[in-house]
Amino acid sequence: MTKPYKPATIAAHAAGEIDAQSGGVVPSIQPSTTFLRDSDYAPLREDNIYSRDNSDNLRQAEAVLRQLEGAEDTLLFPSGMAAIAAVFRTLPNGANVIVQSGIYWGTTAWVRAFCERRGITLHEIAAEGLPDACSSIKADLIFIETPSNPWLKTVDIAHIRSLTSALLVVDATAATPILTRALDHGADIVMHSATKAINGHSDVLAGVLSTRDQAADVWQAICADRKMAGAILGPFEAWLLLRAMRTLPLRVERMSQNAQLLAEFLLAHPRVSDVFYPGLPHHPGHDIAQRQMTGGFGSLLSVLVSGSRKDALQIVGKLQLFLRATSLGGVESLVEHRHTIEPDTGIPENLIRVSVGIEDIDDLIADWMQALAQ
Repeated sequence: MTKPYKPATIAAHAAGEIDAQSGGVVPSIQPSTTFLRDSDYAPLREDNIYSRDNSDNLRQAEAVLRQLEGAEDTLLFPSGMAAIAAVFRTLPNGANVIVQSGIYWGTTAWVRAFCERRGITLHEIAAEGLPDACSSIKADLIFIETPSNPWLKTVDIAHIRSLTSALLVVDATAATPILTRALDHGADIVMHSATKAINGHSDVLAGVLSTRDQAADVWQAICADRKMAGAILGPFEAWLLLRAMRTLPLRVERMSQNAQLLAEFLLAHPRVSDVFYPGLPHHPGHDIAQRQMTGGFGSLLSVLVSGSRKDALQIVGKLQLFLRATSLGGVESLVEHRHTIEPDTGIPENLIRVSVGIEDIDDLIADWMQALAQ
């Protein structure tokens, strides 16, 4: 598919992938780990040698994501953290990095340990302080997450790009390429935990990196690292991911609509102190989100309920449609008492993180009404 099709068309047609052998409109799964050579020992297909680096299913899923991102190249990994690690492993010992604080704790914890082992100077900077830090610190890499998890802070990617020549890497998991194409705003590399909304069915663990410069040295280093380290997604998982992405634009649209309406309802409720959601006008990053996100503000929001840890857990325990589980971006709505999961990270005890699914919004609001009832 070479025309400039819209995201819904790219996704629905899986970027034009079919099963050429059978004529099926759905690609087949090819699980082979090794591939034939002819009598002169030349590969029957030069792009299929060994599955640690070669997979038709992987390339098919990557092609969809590459087009959705408007990228020059895309690589899939077995998890979001594997994708992040691949980027940071390109840094030399003694490098200087800026990482946004208050982002997904798994990223923060891994980056801290990695930088300590490698003698890398790490600057953890709050979203509000990133412009000053990026203009004053000579960094090799800048890593931001927008909207952030679980605070839903937004960062102006284009503004950060204008302040620095450092490698700019953006985790846009909460936005997906449907709402924000980070490369268009100046990111060098965009990362997603494809486990979340890109897959959207809570049955695939995957991560993805996309670049606007395929020839860049750092991208070539990432490609080589994935091949040699074997950090590759399996063919069945890639096939499931491709299947799920056919409905990605529809799911993101519905989840964003639901999240907006739920956020507005919760903000007006007397038992709620605040709601963190970029789609709310009072949100500090609302103006940035309006410029940077197209078609909605995503499925993730956080709620500060009035009272204590006990009050928050009581509400979480009474919810019926919102499943108590750790993740986000799935078709089913999830709820998490974040402090229980990450007790030593500065998360308030009365914060509830919510991932809004595709259910009927009236049912979702009714569930919160009964849970918040005194």
